[in-house]
Amino acid sequence: QVQLVESGGGLVQPGGSLRLSCAASGSIFSIYGMGWYRQAPGKQRELVADITSGGSASYADSVKGRFTISRDNAKNTVYLQMNSLKPEDTAVYYCNAEVEIPRAPPVDYWGQGTQVTVSS
Repeated sequence: QVQLVESGGGLVQPGGSLRLSCAASGSIFSIYGMGWYRQAPGKQRELVADITSGGSASYADSVKGRFTISRDNAKNTVYLQMNSLKPEDTAVYYCNAEVEIPRAPPVDYWGQGTQVTVSS
C-alpha cells in the first residue's frame, strides 16, 4: 500500500556529516507531516525533527543548529542533513510520514530504520 524507504545511514567520524533520505511510495493522495525519529541503545525513541507540508520545521534541542530537515513534495521525499555529528547522535533513525491515501483519512507510516554510527 504505502512504503517508506530510507537511505544514507552509515559510519562517520565525530564532526562529520551525513544526509538521510526517505521516499514514500504507493497509493498516496497527499502527505501531511513528515519527520525523523531516533532510538539509541537503552533509550526510548525520540523525535529528532519534523516538517509540515508547508515547510515549517521543528527540532529537538539536542540537534538544533546542526541538523536540517527538508522535503520535496513532488518526490514524496524527506531529508535530514546532519552536520557536526557527535557520538551521542549514534542511533537507529526512523522516518515517519502522515499519509492520506485515496478515499481514506491520514495514517502514520514508518520506515524500516537506518543505522547512524558516529565514532572515531
